[in-house]
Amino acid sequence: MRENHSAFHRIWFRPQVLVDVEHVDLSTTMLGTRCSIPFYVTATALGKLGHPEGEVVLTRAAHTHSVIQMIPTLASCSFDEIVDARQGDQVQWLQLYVNKDREITRKIVQHAEARGCKGLFITVDAPQLGRREKDMRTKFTEQGSNVQSGQDTDNSQGAARAISSFIDPSLSWKDIALFKSITKMPIILKGIQRVEDVIRAIDVQADGVVLSNHGGRQLDTARSGIEILAETMPVLRARGVQDSIEIFVDGGIRRATDIIKALCLGASGVGIGRPFLYAMSAYGQDGVERAMQLLKDEMEMNMRLIGCASVQDLNPSLVDARGVFVHSNSTAVDSLSQTVYDPLVVPSQRTKPKL
Repeated sequence: MRENHSAFHRIWFRPQVLVDVEHVDLSTTMLGTRCSIPFYVTATALGKLGHPEGEVVLTRAAHTHSVIQMIPTLASCSFDEIVDARQGDQVQWLQLYVNKDREITRKIVQHAEARGCKGLFITVDAPQLGRREKDMRTKFTEQGSNVQSGQDTDNSQGAARAISSFIDPSLSWKDIALFKSITKMPIILKGIQRVEDVIRAIDVQADGVVLSNHGGRQLDTARSGIEILAETMPVLRARGVQDSIEIFVDGGIRRATDIIKALCLGASGVGIGRPFLYAMSAYGQDGVERAMQLLKDEMEMNMRLIGCASVQDLNPSLVDARGVFVHSNSTAVDSLSQTVYDPLVVPSQRTKPKL
């Protein structure tokens, strides 16, 4: 989780100057949808843990800023509640955890398509939920996700374990054909972690991939999405298939400079989750809208400073990414990790008083 953010610190800009950047265009296209800025609200579980209205807060804020929202399978709100909160021609995607019962999965996918979802993001990096020790220490007593309403859950090991028992660990490459047969939505594989699997995704005619290690919450020390991107794009370009699939990245994106670095390296867009959860939990819809506006303001400024008037101008020559592959402790101090994130320490009420 720490590496997801710190990896961006090992990529350096190579700004170009004397470019007319009076007018900066942040808009782009992701999976055929025109949007105001190249990020989307990525799927995160159990929004009501942070705000009583849950994911519909993110839906309303995304509409305000013309940002795409990915609807999570494990949302606190029901799928239909989130879709009903959509306004006008607002675009939403569906993130899917594949159920062991394929008929349930088919119904979910086809219902999402009927309700107007424009993309199916199948999570492929979670055949089992990782060991999330902070979560395991916090005993979970809520009902959990709407998708498991009425079902018994194991609440003894935290929220993640409680809401994930239905996920199918037998999901494999052969199942992609099944999904292509039941929906016309673009199919994106979320959680690809090496270039060989990107090439295989092209071979099975997936429409896109999300390079991601699941927020650092699955396999510990799996590489960051931005490093996988830096590895992947030169290989795709050498094979002439860089335009055969859309590439997205999530994990650790906190500033507009992070978004720009990902786009320079070849991503179509990036997913942002945790910052919007923090904003929602503290300030509701106003907080999420403010967070999105901050990213827009930062991106306009940084586009000027790097010397690009549009997203289409971003290219690999504007960054030096050689350092992203160096895994050492010689990088700049990451204040976000060291001063904001909570250390895993024994709560004071559990320590024995000294006699």
